Amino acid sequence: MIFRLINIKYNIAIISLIAMFSCANNTKEVKDLLVKKNKPIGIAKDVNYVYKDSGKVTNKLKTPILNDFSNRKEHPYNEFPKGLEIVIISKNQKDSTTIIGDYALTYNKTNISEIKGNVIIINHTQKVKLETNQLFWDQKEKYIFTEKGFRLTTTKDTINGFGFESKQDLTKWVAKDITGDVDIESEKM
Repeated sequence: MIFRLINIKYNIAIISLIAMFSCANNTKEVKDLLVKKNKPIGIAKDVNYVYKDSGKVTNKLKTPILNDFSNRKEHPYNEFPKGLEIVIISKNQKDSTTIIGDYALTYNKTNISEIKGNVIIINHTQKVKLETNQLFWDQKEKYIFTEKGFRLTTTKDTINGFGFESKQDLTKWVAKDITGDVDIESEKM
């Protein structure tokens, strides 16, 4: 009976302490605790997000998991640990470019994303495809680049190399350290 009474007093003391600390914590303290433990402030599963500008769809984002680390003071970011698929819609409202990758980080302050693992970008209109293992995407400038190995496939050519940059729709590109056969029109030389 004494053991049971001590156990009840112990449980009451624990519950009281939990209640005291939970009432004392405010939202900022909880966020700071999550930062120290390197935990996201939120986790979303099976995300299917549509971005709109002036009532028109501009981008679609699809991902199995989104970790929100916007509680970081210096460099808030979102993490896509199971990959993502982004469809960028052209002004005429047709799918124009798709970006796919196995893992991604998007930094909120700069709007720069790093996409890793089996990265594929497809321009559906011009039938151009870029494949690489790492890509950086500047969403403000609508610009992509990599210093890793890449393969660019067009309707006429397949170009391999190390180092690539272009507009996000794979137009106006610069390929570095390339191999492969490339068709060049004499007028452009």
